[in-house]
Amino acid sequence: QVQLVESGGGLVLPGGSLRLSCAASGFTFSTYAMSWYRQTPGKEREQVALISVTGGTTNYADSVKGRFTISRDNAKDTVYLQMNSLKPEDTAVYYCNAARGRVPVWGSWGQGTQVTVSS
Repeated sequence: QVQLVESGGGLVLPGGSLRLSCAASGFTFSTYAMSWYRQTPGKEREQVALISVTGGTTNYADSVKGRFTISRDNAKDTVYLQMNSLKPEDTAVYYCNAARGRVPVWGSWGQGTQVTVSS
């Protein structure tokens, strides 16, 4: 079955950096666009970054553009999110999923990884 395992979150000071990883299994990773989403309590899950099958095309939410970079390694079935210049409003649980545009493909999600930006 599909498994998505996110890691790399933590507590970081404003202006700091983190690199998130998502190891995928149970589907043919290299044939799906992949996306990172984030969610805070009481809010809808929002897409923050999307990467095409080959990695040649990326898209970002306006709120993270210029600060976050999504990448993938199809040999390792892993997608990454490099987050720089972090702000308190980036605090959220971050999830990955395969995506068709903004829409996540798989109904089951991983446990997510908590990112907390605070002084």
